[in-house]
Amino acid sequence: MSDSRKQEFMRTLKFFIFSISAGAIQILSFTAMNELLGDWWGYWPSYLIALILSVLWNFTFNRRFTFKSASNVPVAMLKVFAFYAVFTPLSTLLGDYLVKTVGWNEYLVTAMNMVINLVLEFLYQRFFVFNKTMDTNDLAQKKIKE
Repeated sequence: MSDSRKQEFMRTLKFFIFSISAGAIQILSFTAMNELLGDWWGYWPSYLIALILSVLWNFTFNRRFTFKSASNVPVAMLKVFAFYAVFTPLSTLLGDYLVKTVGWNEYLVTAMNMVINLVLEFLYQRFFVFNKTMDTNDLAQKKIKE
């Protein structure tokens, strides 16, 4: 395996691992809110808050360790916000419809949204948010000097 393919494989693996940790944050916070407040406020507020918490976690770690980007944080976060400005309403409305109207289990719907999010977010961040700024932060520069 060439160095660039190995580096890209490791980047993908790191993204997956950080996304699993973000997924744990999302499902734990979703479960807590759904079980404690679900009858009172329904599916979508629990899903939305849990999603926001996981996005913040995932963005922070993937920017620093996966993509090793020294990009302007507000600009990069604005790009991620643009992704979620589309993904969040669609996944929230679809999830609410599947739970309330179709009768699907709210945990199944949340898991389905999480898998779709993982794939789309990796592609979006890899090829749009951090594409031109990958391997520019202090961690990447330190590795180059070694």
